[in-house]
Amino acid sequence: MGVNRATRSAPGLALTCATAAAVLAGCSVEQASCGGGEYPVMTIGGTGSACVPDGQEPPEGYTRYPVGKVPEHVGDKWDTYWTHTVDEDGKVVAVPDGE
Repeated sequence: MGVNRATRSAPGLALTCATAAAVLAGCSVEQASCGGGEYPVMTIGGTGSACVPDGQEPPEGYTRYPVGKVPEHVGDKWDTYWTHTVDEDGKVVAVPDGE
């Protein structure tokens, strides 16, 4: 007794359809630095970061990333760059020892 061809290929068809739907929907496997409606900020003088709701200013001790150097996804160019920090004047500087 043979296996019905339609039954045997159903899991493959389901996987193909799911993959096509993800591609068409623009899904990404990259994890965003912040959720929708938020932007990333960094600590002043350290390597910490946080996410702040759009329209709100960064909390005390945090600042916006310099223009053009904002991480968008975990592991992207700017996410891995920020072993640097900014000082209280917004100048990019080396991270102090022990930070």
